[in-house]
Amino acid sequence: MNERRREKYERLIAAVKALPPLPTAVAHPCDEASLRGAIDAARLGIITPILVGPRERIEAVAKAAKLDISACEFVEAPFSHAAAEAAVALVRAGRAEALMKGSLHTDELMAAVVQRDTGLRTERRLSHCFIMDVPNHPTTLFITDAAINIAPTLEDKVDIVQNAIELAHALGNAAPKVAILSAMETVNPKVQSTIDAAALCKMADRGQITGGVLDGPLALDNAISPEAASIKKIGGPVAGVADILIVPDLEAGNMLAKSLSFLADADAAGIVLGARVPIILTSRADTLLTRLASCAVAALLARHRRDLLARTVR
Repeated sequence: MNERRREKYERLIAAVKALPPLPTAVAHPCDEASLRGAIDAARLGIITPILVGPRERIEAVAKAAKLDISACEFVEAPFSHAAAEAAVALVRAGRAEALMKGSLHTDELMAAVVQRDTGLRTERRLSHCFIMDVPNHPTTLFITDAAINIAPTLEDKVDIVQNAIELAHALGNAAPKVAILSAMETVNPKVQSTIDAAALCKMADRGQITGGVLDGPLALDNAISPEAASIKKIGGPVAGVADILIVPDLEAGNMLAKSLSFLADADAAGIVLGARVPIILTSRADTLLTRLASCAVAALLARHRRDLLARTVR
């Protein structure tokens, strides 16, 4: 195994050990993978889980998997839809500072999140971000959006970019380099993603997007490979060294993330941004380390938001 494998996630997890555990509503953790992820994150002091769902079923899963859940708070909910609604209600009541997906479908959880009067919406559009630990790549790669926005408009992409920049700030990157991806590096009126890329970069110039350095359109190779950027004579502060990859649509993002996972042996932690609190969106195929990394990302983002709020109040 490559010696650098997982080192980025290990640094993430180490970074949160000095923080107080993040109170987290875990919606319907009714299989071993989701329950174990929450309990192991609690054991490491990353989160304090509130288990939301049918208590008898969760206890049966814990017994079969030999997991100690005696210290966990329970909120009874008879089925998955009810668990999602109850978990969101815990956040609205201030009892939880993060939301974690259990063994329910993503659309069930997000349906509760996006409810206008009872959900967790903000003025920002929700978006998903993969935080990818790719072996042999020197830095963590953020890929967005590969899970929520199917065919984002230019207006949607403004929020997708801003959400990702805020996440990078929370993880310690004060000036993330943002590549707006397409299939080419030049603006082509026949390819909408190149037009969107050019518009996003100009919006950043005008202060409509802040906190990061944008460039695009860029193809994937010259966004992450200095050699490819040099060969194509593409300069600028982003080419070859991008931290954040903004994909044209969900299909492109999903294929990019899964290609890195299955062909480059990358790990892909995931989080939903743009809501009142971080939403930890894990997959049944995630490794334990990936689940822990997702929890660590949520904890760092929650701390960042608390710090911003404290500075605003002062």
